[in-house]
Amino acid sequence: MRVVIGKSTAKGSLQAPPSKSMAHRLIISASLAKGTSLIKGVELSEDVKTTLSCLKALGVEYVYDDGTVTVKGVGGIDPVDILNCRECGSTLRFFIPICLLSDREVILTGSDRLMERPLGVYEELCREKGYCYTKTERGITVRGRIQSGVYTVAGNVSSQFISGLLFALPLTDGDSVIRLTGKVESRSYIDMTISALETFGVKVCWQDESTLFVKGGQAYKPADTTVEGDYSNAAFFSALDLFGGHVELRGLKPDSLQGDKVYVEYFHGIKEGNPTLDISDCPDLGPILMAVGAAFDGVTLTGSARLKIKESDRGAAMAAELSKLGAEVSVKENEIIVKGGISSPKEPLFGHNDHRVVMSLAVLLTLCGGEIEGAEAVSKSMPRFFEMIKELGVECDIHE
Repeated sequence: MRVVIGKSTAKGSLQAPPSKSMAHRLIISASLAKGTSLIKGVELSEDVKTTLSCLKALGVEYVYDDGTVTVKGVGGIDPVDILNCRECGSTLRFFIPICLLSDREVILTGSDRLMERPLGVYEELCREKGYCYTKTERGITVRGRIQSGVYTVAGNVSSQFISGLLFALPLTDGDSVIRLTGKVESRSYIDMTISALETFGVKVCWQDESTLFVKGGQAYKPADTTVEGDYSNAAFFSALDLFGGHVELRGLKPDSLQGDKVYVEYFHGIKEGNPTLDISDCPDLGPILMAVGAAFDGVTLTGSARLKIKESDRGAAMAAELSKLGAEVSVKENEIIVKGGISSPKEPLFGHNDHRVVMSLAVLLTLCGGEIEGAEAVSKSMPRFFEMIKELGVECDIHE
């Protein structure tokens, strides 16, 4: 899909898109409960569809109607031979420990890019605990009943590995401890998982800054809840304000656990002039911060190493596209330096099959106009993104 963006000023009011991260966590928790739960405010992005599809394969029944998912949980899982995780890293990482709740062999498959993304944490843990873990051309094969105990995980890996363990360990017979070594990054996402578990009657607590205690023998209980607004996706609309627009966003919780709510502070810093910002706890903000930095006097992002292992190598992808707008970008191992200054692109920009890259570029193009090839990637997290910016007055022509 090709999208042409005209030079535009966004104005209007809209409901903040629901948090994809919380939707995953709440739907999975509801599925592990025995009984019926209602989860309101769910947007059927491709990632959420993937999680629902995998849960259905595991014996969970659900109905989606006008933003509400009614989940009939089974209090456990009934594994199948193959789960297709498509392109969703969250689904794959959450479901590996869940599949280990049964002794049955399960193969988790997905796109080539998904299978390239790091999974060594689980491979090492499975080897230590004696569970089967094999990576083949078909995907990841796992087998073995997960046991309670002590699990040691590096704190600077994706929080999704830790969240995956948090879903499964409460259902084991004994108590467990997860020890995080080194600096703990994306702590806010771990806290979001703990909050989702608590909504469904499961307790997990921090014993100290790097140790999680999980009581065994717990049971998920049905609940009715609503997905809160998503700060990571709200950032794209708020960025339009920096370019002369006025966008009112409704439905964002001021006391949210989401680490990405820091974008408000980070945008202010960029507007004031060339700050250094740590994104180790909010890597999803990387692309939009690079785009905004290019529009102003630049920005330096530290803690950026994990951008390499997202849907694309996001630092390199954004650097390639920003160069078409005349911006200079230096991508290092754990640092990205963006020098400010852009002009109208003389060639189409490319989305790199990455929703956050596409949305960041679309926001930036409201300053100078241009087009994006591969814009369909937005369906991964926000299928209505282009409709929403059109509602705000942004000139946007979509060519399927």
